[in-house]
Amino acid sequence: MTCDSSSTEATDEPRLADSRAEAFQEVRSARRNELAEDYVELIAELIHEHGEARPVAIAARLGVRAPTVTKALDRLAREGLITRERYRSVFLTEKGRALAHECRRRHEIVLRFLIRLGLDAETAERDAEGIEHHVSERTLALFAGYADQA
Repeated sequence: MTCDSSSTEATDEPRLADSRAEAFQEVRSARRNELAEDYVELIAELIHEHGEARPVAIAARLGVRAPTVTKALDRLAREGLITRERYRSVFLTEKGRALAHECRRRHEIVLRFLIRLGLDAETAERDAEGIEHHVSERTLALFAGYADQA
């Protein structure tokens, strides 16, 4: 019995296209969530360090202007991640605190993994900031396992 490789390739193409489309969709979704994740993580840090998170401090840490922060905070408030009053501090809701905690967990795992690979701490910190948003839970578990090896 002979196998016609062209028919196998033809049946694989739709599956590969579907898989690729799904991967692109996941990346787009991660990019949409990245901003919210960065903001709630930073807000949690500021609250931990200073007891509050003011928009001016958020802007300074992110290197952006106040209107950019205002727009992002409006979105976070609509999504139920923060509460705030005009010209006052920003506070995380329970949902926001949970997201910040999850982001911190992911960041720490990626950071430990990169350092374990031999990357210097400064580069690892910078790279972890981007990777943490785009890595699957399955990959993250493997990163954690490798980072935790003696």
